[in-house]
Amino acid sequence: MSRYTITVTGTVTGQGRSDPDAVIGYDPPLRTYFLQAFPHEETDEPALWLGTRDRAFETLEDLRYAAISHGYDLTPLKRELAAKLVDDKAAASGRPERDGILGDLLKRLNRSN
Repeated sequence: MSRYTITVTGTVTGQGRSDPDAVIGYDPPLRTYFLQAFPHEETDEPALWLGTRDRAFETLEDLRYAAISHGYDLTPLKRELAAKLVDDKAAASGRPERDGILGDLLKRLNRSN
């Protein structure tokens, strides 16, 4: 299971709080991307926990839209982090990491930054 720290912000009026220690990653057994943010002070369970079912979020875009629908948004993912998450999913499924034409394109994009 991969885990990377990002910032998640509440978007609902009056909920302008932010969690700079939110976690995004890929869970191979559940075959889904997940997001955890805003741990509860007493139980330590996240107030926002997406990706707890099999194949709940097969793309990062699906995960972001779900967060938005719950009143939260992610800071824009850096290309390197997005690529790592895609690689984590590919490795878990036994596919080569970013190979072929897509891999070449991503490598060129990363070098240009």
